[in-house]
Amino acid sequence: MSVFGLPPTVLPPSPPENQWGAETLAQQLAALEYPGFAYMRSHRPKRNPAEVLVGALSNDQLEARVVEALPWLLLRYSNTDWAWLVEQAKVRDLQNRLGFVASLARLMSEKAAPLDESRTRSLSELERTLDKSRLAKEDTLGKPPRSATEREWVLANRTEEAKHWNLLTDWRPEHFQYAF
Repeated sequence: MSVFGLPPTVLPPSPPENQWGAETLAQQLAALEYPGFAYMRSHRPKRNPAEVLVGALSNDQLEARVVEALPWLLLRYSNTDWAWLVEQAKVRDLQNRLGFVASLARLMSEKAAPLDESRTRSLSELERTLDKSRLAKEDTLGKPPRSATEREWVLANRTEEAKHWNLLTDWRPEHFQYAF
């Protein structure tokens, strides 16, 4: 693939068979050239970014260092097969997590210089598609609050996007070091 200069999005995605651990996710993100894991030398073959995203979103105890990479995946590989990604998210009840990550990526894309209107439109369309199947259940992105006090704090301090997607999280666009 790299010999021909093709992006990893041309790889056929296959649904992750089981939940990926933090180390596997970090190695897959390093293989996709995520700057936050540039220090890692991954000898794993590259996978389709959509597959890596589904593997990450399926993890209920996602480490912060991996959460930070998720909007980057959508921004860097905006030519991803959204239909496959949405289908896999729905099968696993992950549409709220994916919708929130897409919202973060869109917000970052809107503030990027120079503005890539086609990428921003694509992310907005992904959000609209996911919004049609938004779940009413409360969920988390990353590690869930450890106490009732922490839960109350997150509820009081989460963004409008997190409220919309029914997520207990305080992630904001400014928390992401590697948007591009």
